[in-house]
Amino acid sequence: MKQALLELTRMSRICRMVLATCFGSFILVVFYFQSMFQPVMHRNPFASDVCCRKGSKNALQELYNPTQPEYANTAVLHQLRRDQVLETCRVYSATSRKRRVLTPGDLKHLVVDEDHEMIYCYVPKVACTNWKRVMMVLTGRGKYSDPMGIPPNEAHIPSNLKTLNQYSIPEINHRLKSYLKFLFVREPFERLVSAYRNKFTRKYNTSFHKRFGTKIVRRQRKNATQEALHSGSDVKFEEFVGYLTDPSTQREEPFNEHWQTVYSLCHPCHIHYDLVGKYETLEEDSNYILWLAGVSDYLRFPTYAKSTRTTDEMTAEFFQNISSQQQMQLFELYKLDFLMFNYSTPSYLKME
Repeated sequence: MKQALLELTRMSRICRMVLATCFGSFILVVFYFQSMFQPVMHRNPFASDVCCRKGSKNALQELYNPTQPEYANTAVLHQLRRDQVLETCRVYSATSRKRRVLTPGDLKHLVVDEDHEMIYCYVPKVACTNWKRVMMVLTGRGKYSDPMGIPPNEAHIPSNLKTLNQYSIPEINHRLKSYLKFLFVREPFERLVSAYRNKFTRKYNTSFHKRFGTKIVRRQRKNATQEALHSGSDVKFEEFVGYLTDPSTQREEPFNEHWQTVYSLCHPCHIHYDLVGKYETLEEDSNYILWLAGVSDYLRFPTYAKSTRTTDEMTAEFFQNISSQQQMQLFELYKLDFLMFNYSTPSYLKME
């Protein structure tokens, strides 16, 4: 009897050890609205003092407890934007939280700035080239000073910026809890048309023509010529929409990042973003972030020529030849982005 009790005790100890080991190696769990609770603030002891605001506050603390009265209204605006995201995630929880767990692989769009304790989720076609340039200045420790001096292609080289998926799981959780997290969004259909114009109407984008254009022509165009099937360089917007709304498209693979939804790229229903910037107020929101980081005295967000940008009027023209059925299907695909970021249903849609 005594021997049996000893055996049971030993087995119980082994089970506890096994459970502890399994728990320690468990995949990253990011709980829904993990930062609804007041974020814990920690100062990175290795950050360069020259880059930061005088005093002990970091960007996250400054956002939630502003020291400058002139930014009080701005703080309220961003609280309203956060509330909009939270409410949409709550109402549409069945859709927005199909996955309750994120893995490090889901975090490849989150760029980390250790010196200023910030995380930026980049969204293609929402000024991400210029924001990557700014992040290279912020993280370069003197290597760069002027964002516009960095060539666009260099800003998109993965090794030039560190993303959150490159950290260990404890490091990931610490940064999600303690760093200021922000992203920039844009009216979903305006962003979609911008992606189409850039990837399918520019002759130099041959890689997109080959990878996606040929597939779209093959599926969407009747009696396509051999040249079109080979090059994929003349995809029409109607064909692009047909490709997106075809159920088999997403069954095969996720959307490309240039037309993927923001909620799928940045997971705002799993990661609490402290600041949601908008393309419509790009310079204002961007420079506010740089002020929060304590670098606004020597770094401003680049201004840009607006003559070629995709506008709401231009987007409406592209949608003229899209059937009401496809418009409705497309809206359903991007519905959460419209609702989360407070964009109205476009007046040009034929939602019958």
